Amino acid sequence: MISPAESCRPSGQPSRDVVVLTHGFMAHRFMLRLLAARLRRAGWDTRIWGYESCLTSVTRHAGRFAGFLGHLQADDSIDRIHLVTHSMGCIIGRMALTERRLDKLGRFVMLTPPNRGSFVATATAGVFGRVFRPVAELTTAADSLVNLLEEPTQVDIGIIAAEQDTLVSLESTRLSVPHSHITLPCLHSAVLFRRDAAALTDTFLKTGRFSPS
Repeated sequence: MISPAESCRPSGQPSRDVVVLTHGFMAHRFMLRLLAARLRRAGWDTRIWGYESCLTSVTRHAGRFAGFLGHLQADDSIDRIHLVTHSMGCIIGRMALTERRLDKLGRFVMLTPPNRGSFVATATAGVFGRVFRPVAELTTAADSLVNLLEEPTQVDIGIIAAEQDTLVSLESTRLSVPHSHITLPCLHSAVLFRRDAAALTDTFLKTGRFSPS
């Protein structure tokens, strides 16, 4: 079941760009509220898309997310749709883009994404993978869902990794397609609450790079 998307537009500042945020495995949309608030203060219209993450497969989540993005695409008041995703939400976003073409797609910021799988998922898949479908889908195995997934092209991608990530290796955050990459000295989910991560996200959404120069 999809949790209702939360929407908030900066007061007094009409924006025709929308930033859609979504969270990761065993998380909740409330974890994105501080980041969304900081992006709103920077002038962005934000939408938070939440979902029940534990038992349902990434594929099913991606289908629902693609439908949500399709509704935004059909909104004539919106010119561009940017994605800011965390952890498993990055994989859901990637898969959604393979299911639905977004002519209004802007830029894509991934926060601590398991783009090549999670070593923790690999270690626990034998025990938990049958019950928690995403665990089996996000292993580092060459034939796992995440490693067979098409990588996004024709979109500016910025990746923010966590130096002390205990779930995803730095190498696993990377893609083979062109992208910008930066590492912050924090844990996997702490990136959601850092001011510098919000500032870097804002800069990338505006310029397509993490450095404004």
